Amino acid sequence: MIRRFVPVYLITGFLESGKTTLGLTVLGNERFTNGGKALVLCCEDGEKEWDKASLEKNKGVLVMLEEEEELNSARLQQLEDEHKPTCVILEYNSMWGIDKLDTLRLPRLWDWAQMVTVADGTTFDNYMANMRKLLTDPMKIADMICVNRCKPEFNKASWRKQLRAMNSNATIFFENTDGTVDDGITDEDLPYDMKADPIVMTDEQFGIFYVDSMDHPERYDGKRVRLVGQAWKRPGFPKGYYYFARNAMTCCSNDIAPCGWVCKGERTPDNKTYFTLTARCQQVQGPDGQVALMLNELTTEKAKTPHEELVNFVNL
Repeated sequence: MIRRFVPVYLITGFLESGKTTLGLTVLGNERFTNGGKALVLCCEDGEKEWDKASLEKNKGVLVMLEEEEELNSARLQQLEDEHKPTCVILEYNSMWGIDKLDTLRLPRLWDWAQMVTVADGTTFDNYMANMRKLLTDPMKIADMICVNRCKPEFNKASWRKQLRAMNSNATIFFENTDGTVDDGITDEDLPYDMKADPIVMTDEQFGIFYVDSMDHPERYDGKRVRLVGQAWKRPGFPKGYYYFARNAMTCCSNDIAPCGWVCKGERTPDNKTYFTLTARCQQVQGPDGQVALMLNELTTEKAKTPHEELVNFVNL
């Protein structure tokens, strides 16, 4: 196997916060491990263990780093030469300080792929009050923040606001004790007035509405909305339906595609003309069983071209 890039997945958090559980999930997914040998670097012993069966099943090699001094560039190069992994999972002890990672030189083929910070919902408020810096330093630079063991009475909306204030780009989600996962977003967190009729979205809020409607179509079911977009033609759409959308950069400048909603209405598809659509939202179930939001056209009127034509996906 020719190794061109070895992704390093960094999982941080306090002891017993759920780092190993998340690490085992990464280990068991070939999309992360690339189907080859996974090098697991564990900086502390927690309640959950990297069990031998999981490691053998998923081609994992566990290396324990008991002392902070063991995590250094020379040691990492030695492990690279010995194991030649296709993936590295680093379960990092937050008590060692996140600044240490800034001085850590990775082997030539290794590169940071994603940083995830895990927190325990049952101790979140206590740690925020008494160990705030140690808890939040990793969160400030994380790509993803997961707060687990959340009970129904926990104030996830308040926690989300605190986390978003310190990191505007991270993906934030909450794992509940009943096994469900949610993003903790409430009506009050959205930048437009959910109590208005219609709910008016500015050009800059198009992407926020799009993402939230994909995650929470039930939030908008039966509500009227007003926003600017274009009518796109789609293969297989029957007469009286079009795709109400705007162009978005989905991953890079070479990957631009329209994102939006199926709309029932009389507008003639024309993806060069912008117009203001007032529509009634309807939650529908597709042939594949997936629930999505559909728009029912009420009125349309000509609109100016948005100052920024590409949709901006802003994290809530």
